[in-house]
Amino acid sequence: MKIISGTLKGRTIDGFNIEGTRPTMDRVKESLFGMIQMYIKDSICLDLFAGSGNLGFEAISNGAKMCYFNDKNPKCIHIINKNIRNFNIEKNAKALNLDYKKCLKFFKEQKIKLDIIFLDPPYKNECLNEVIEFIINEDLLTDSGIIICEVDNNYLKEEYKKLKMIKNRKYGDKFIIIYEKN
Repeated sequence: MKIISGTLKGRTIDGFNIEGTRPTMDRVKESLFGMIQMYIKDSICLDLFAGSGNLGFEAISNGAKMCYFNDKNPKCIHIINKNIRNFNIEKNAKALNLDYKKCLKFFKEQKIKLDIIFLDPPYKNECLNEVIEFIINEDLLTDSGIIICEVDNNYLKEEYKKLKMIKNRKYGDKFIIIYEKN
């Protein structure tokens, strides 16, 4: 698995084979980053269910100022920290080893607002409606911030309070759904 564009283009991301993860395929990632390119520069991102950190590393490579990587699996966090050191991006990245609910509460307590939130939970965990509601209710997203969801079925709403779906694309058995705060 490689970073496909930006300043880290071509660098190999370790962690594609961590049990329980399923990294976003390169063609899906390329299409996704084409859709969100105008949001990335100088953004603060959260890769909430990071796994290998594939999406967060791509965001940093494309100009994100900061990316927080979160996963409850300590093996994932170990590999993410190794990649952060290997890519020499310690000032642009921070790894958190928390349950997703505790992670979102961390951002609320620290009063950190996010420009881009990547949500790619294990497919059997249909928690995204709950996660999106929490993000909106606790005002964790900046004005015009976006949430990117990768799901195996299209069970999400067209709109949430303060969020509007701006993209919905199907790639094989996956959907990429993007919401923007309005």
